[in-house]
Amino acid sequence: MTSVSYSRVQRSFLRYQHIFVFLAPLAFIVGVLLSAPTPAETGIGNMFEGPWMDYWLEYWWLFPAFLLGATIVNTVGISGSALFVPFLIFLFPLAANPLEPETIVKVGLISEAFGLSSSAIAFIQYGLVDRRLALTLVGGAVPFVVGGALLSFVIPEPLFHGLLGLALLAASYLLFKADLDHEGTDADHNDAAATDGGQAELPDDAGKLGPAGVHTDEEGTVTRVDREGDDYRYTRGGYLRRFANYSIGGMFQGLAGFGVGELGIISMLGTKVPVRVAIGTNHIVVALTAILASLVHVFGGGLVGGHSLSLASTPWNMVVFTVPATVTGGQIAPYVSNALSTSTIKAFVGGLFAIISVALFLMAAGVA
Repeated sequence: MTSVSYSRVQRSFLRYQHIFVFLAPLAFIVGVLLSAPTPAETGIGNMFEGPWMDYWLEYWWLFPAFLLGATIVNTVGISGSALFVPFLIFLFPLAANPLEPETIVKVGLISEAFGLSSSAIAFIQYGLVDRRLALTLVGGAVPFVVGGALLSFVIPEPLFHGLLGLALLAASYLLFKADLDHEGTDADHNDAAATDGGQAELPDDAGKLGPAGVHTDEEGTVTRVDREGDDYRYTRGGYLRRFANYSIGGMFQGLAGFGVGELGIISMLGTKVPVRVAIGTNHIVVALTAILASLVHVFGGGLVGGHSLSLASTPWNMVVFTVPATVTGGQIAPYVSNALSTSTIKAFVGGLFAIISVALFLMAAGVA
């Protein structure tokens, strides 16, 4: 396939990505309704009435809750489980029965997989993902994610909840201390004079939507333009600092299902990656490491006598609402991120980390 043909295919996919993204949960829901193992009393003979309807509509209220949660976590580029797990532990029992830990894992993993994929594609469409940086970060985090997932079978649950709470408190402090004024937009750069006395030329990629494009000069300075025409300048330097944060975050990602996004975004902001590019790029890292951690949890647990996922015990009447909610939230997130000011994002994410850490300390202390 020629580069021109590939560019045309890429542009067409990005233009209509919302159609492909929403077809996936639709196919998932249809498959669940027709073939998922459900309690025997629901039956299938009286579809759309009686026990069948009562079962499938029991948790309809999870849609707005997970829509809000998915929009929040995808706007700031952190793991969905960072909100979903505390919600299912602390708030869900107030309206329904408490869930077993393995059930929480299943609902969180299924919902997060769809939400992260949706949001990652949306941020790519918006032009806010540095894919070269993302793949480097994922490669460095992989062994730590696998190691953390395997350790989860031998480390007591309260211990790693407490450790993750400490890590998030540290991340909250570092975020409030971080200087986010380095973010570049067209307000900063579009009026910059070129050497010939004209306007500085910005990259424009025919394979992307709008004026989006990216260019890296000989000195390693990256100039990135999103689909709205805002431009960002940064370098990919600071690999060692990011590696340290993503290795620790990867370990927690394997242990508890989240952590790499929360700690990783701090390292990108600390190495002068613009906040919106950091958020977009972090989606790819979180999505790939979450999938890897999930696979290790699923197959590794059975090998060493730990927990494993059972399709028969999965609360399908919950995920038929949480999956479309997280997909929708993932599509909304880039627009929310672009509309909010940098200071608002910083304050919100820092406060969110502090709140989550308190919830994790309560989990570690056995309050939940």
